[in-house]
Amino acid sequence: MAAKFIPRSVFPQNIAVPRSYFLGHHKAGLEKMKKMLSSIDYVVECRDFRAPVTSVNPMFEEALGAKPRLIVYTKRDLGGGSDAQTRKNKRLMRQLDPNTAVFFSTSSPKDSAGPILRHLKSDAYGPDSLVGCRVMVVGMPNVGKSTLINSLRNEGVHKAKAVRIGDQPGVTRKIGTPVKIVERENGSDVYVLDTPGVFVPYVPDAERMLKLALCGCVKDSIIPPVTVADYLLYHINLHDPTVYKKWSEPTNEITPLLDSFARQTGLLGKGGVPNMELAATNFVQRWRAGSLGKFILDDIAAELRARAEQREQTVGPSMTQILKQEKAARLEKVAKKC
Repeated sequence: MAAKFIPRSVFPQNIAVPRSYFLGHHKAGLEKMKKMLSSIDYVVECRDFRAPVTSVNPMFEEALGAKPRLIVYTKRDLGGGSDAQTRKNKRLMRQLDPNTAVFFSTSSPKDSAGPILRHLKSDAYGPDSLVGCRVMVVGMPNVGKSTLINSLRNEGVHKAKAVRIGDQPGVTRKIGTPVKIVERENGSDVYVLDTPGVFVPYVPDAERMLKLALCGCVKDSIIPPVTVADYLLYHINLHDPTVYKKWSEPTNEITPLLDSFARQTGLLGKGGVPNMELAATNFVQRWRAGSLGKFILDDIAAELRARAEQREQTVGPSMTQILKQEKAARLEKVAKKC
């Protein structure tokens, strides 16, 4: 009788992984956003549905101030279908920013552009009808900003795409020209501006960096492909190891899996030797396309608990709690005397 497969409960933390991808055009783009802020009326922040916590860039909070905004979790279809778990994840994501409008779009977001447009029509107004309302779209690299803008333009004014897209970060390196997505009778049309994806200057731990690499927020050459594939294997095994059954039995070892994957898909080098790096990249790309399971990488419930605990520590105990503690202390003192 075959032994039951037991997936790894944790991923090794001692691996050497770069902790930054903060490039020159990231810094320049952020500085330009700050300078343009006075002419911006609204902000749309994009985050990756598959990494709803990790793909948040806290620098936007500081840089963009108190501008009205909405949040769009992109690539929702790649993080799950319409099942109960996905509905639960969406509910938890809304709790991350309870005072902000939250929307979800797919990797081909034609069907999801409508609700976002309706919200912008009713909520995003510029003070000057001559220039209309200017909306800045921000987010981490390759999170889906340009795809969303093209979809909003197509749905809103029925015109072809206006900004370039790509499957690697760095396609957008400068703030683009305003693109009209909503026409109003009073002339206060809504325009969006595409911006360069901005990475954080430093990622505090290796696993967060691996999540961002897995989602394509950093170029595939930054972290060894086999390491990223191994991290993907770790997550797949926690959800459904049968998705790679055509290449291997359930395993925690990435090397034999990639060897079999390369041989069966023809990713071979000279002499028929498996090209492990190419196999690893291809393996990861299949997950990004949704063919190796659809799941999210972050524990949203754990993040919400951590935030609640932090708020309690910051605020301190309530007056009722203080009185209860004082009463308990008095009773304990009396008990000791007795």
